[in-house]
Amino acid sequence: MSKRFTIGPRMLFFGLFFFCNIALAQNTEIDTLDFANFGEEFKWGAACAAYQIEGAWDEDGKGLSIWDVFAQKKGNVHGNTNGNIAADFYHRYKEDIALVKEMNLDVFRFSISWPRIFPNGTGEINQEGVEFYHNVIDECLRQGIEPWITLYHWDLPQALEDQGGWTNREIVRWFNDYTRFCAEEYGNKVKHWLVMNEPAGFIGLGYGSGYHAPGIKSISKFLKAAHHACLAMAEGGRSLRSIIPDAEIGTTFSCSPVDPIDDDPKHLEGVAKFDAILNRMFIEPCLGLGYPIETFPALKRINKYILDGDEERLKFDFDFIGVQNYFRVVVKKSPKLVIGAKQVTPQELGVPVNEMGLEIYPEGIYRVLKQFAAYEGVDRIIVTENGVCVPDELVDGRVHDVERIEFFENYLGNVLRAKQEGVPVEGYLVWSLTDNFEWSEGFEPRFGLVHVNYETQERTIKDSGLWFKAKLAQ
Repeated sequence: MSKRFTIGPRMLFFGLFFFCNIALAQNTEIDTLDFANFGEEFKWGAACAAYQIEGAWDEDGKGLSIWDVFAQKKGNVHGNTNGNIAADFYHRYKEDIALVKEMNLDVFRFSISWPRIFPNGTGEINQEGVEFYHNVIDECLRQGIEPWITLYHWDLPQALEDQGGWTNREIVRWFNDYTRFCAEEYGNKVKHWLVMNEPAGFIGLGYGSGYHAPGIKSISKFLKAAHHACLAMAEGGRSLRSIIPDAEIGTTFSCSPVDPIDDDPKHLEGVAKFDAILNRMFIEPCLGLGYPIETFPALKRINKYILDGDEERLKFDFDFIGVQNYFRVVVKKSPKLVIGAKQVTPQELGVPVNEMGLEIYPEGIYRVLKQFAAYEGVDRIIVTENGVCVPDELVDGRVHDVERIEFFENYLGNVLRAKQEGVPVEGYLVWSLTDNFEWSEGFEPRFGLVHVNYETQERTIKDSGLWFKAKLAQ
């Protein structure tokens, strides 16, 4: 494992921006797991994101995204790699959708690349891009797979970033126009929609720590962008509902349980503040609860960006909430820091980690499911991402990823535990279908059920994918 992976991208925002670090441990061992216990209506699928898999970054009229620009700059991505080709899904989508079918999965969650549809973010439409997503949707339907569309998975058109991106309040209108176009274009064929993927991630990492595109480090820009993203998320939901009345509309949140390093009460204030930033800041506005300023008073600076009527505009009653969990956070008091605490790394604690240095903590998914289900107004939950990167090696045509299978057994055991205790969790989507470009970590971390040889683009279903295939065939 390289030094680059000792913190990991999803943690760096909370490490650099709020002056923190990472994790702790405990395993819930699951010896056997019968998928029938989840129920016949439970959804099983795999997820991916446009920039991470599509490639074809400048083909057929596509405009530049912030990741097309950010990844070209030396030092921004591990190994100075980029997603110009990635997993070449743009040319191999039929093959990849066939793999979804082969593994007996029900759902393929993918995102639309905003600049592939609108090269300049607004205005002129790129018809070839529009047709590409029609082709992807039609292939899913032909294979008997439900297409689930994510409207925004981090690849903002660079032309809009040049005008301030998420810090420009006009983005609420820009995003709504894009949403309405997609709903009108694809809504007769697609009934499951996710408005955004992990706003805490793309705002925090992009405008707080600068670790992700567009590479900005600013507390004020983070707060401004956060408010605009929350507004756009609700407006997008309203537009989808008005255009596709029978649609199932959701959005996704990154979630992490937060624990003190020990039982000393001095750590608890830091736990509450971390929870406010990690788990509450982006979901509570849409539930009509506002931002968690009482818990973390430093957030009151966001008030300067809230205009008359925004409190109502922030609200939207999503049909379901997407919960995404990859790690837990352990903190200890640190009075010198703005948040009053700092994170403790898994390396310090000596706990199990994935290839990116993030703790493997199966009970974490149970805890966040219970936490989010406790909100009034959250009546349905889908695990829209969960997965692990472990060292994969293709040997004699097979990838024996035993660690990944153990991960799924343990995490799914905790999902089932939550479901049996009354949490309304209705599906589980693996991150990810294929190995892909993992943002600023480049190509080294492999999350896929399917191994990709990036030189030849050859696909090989890993043992974990075969495990899902067998489990879902029972």
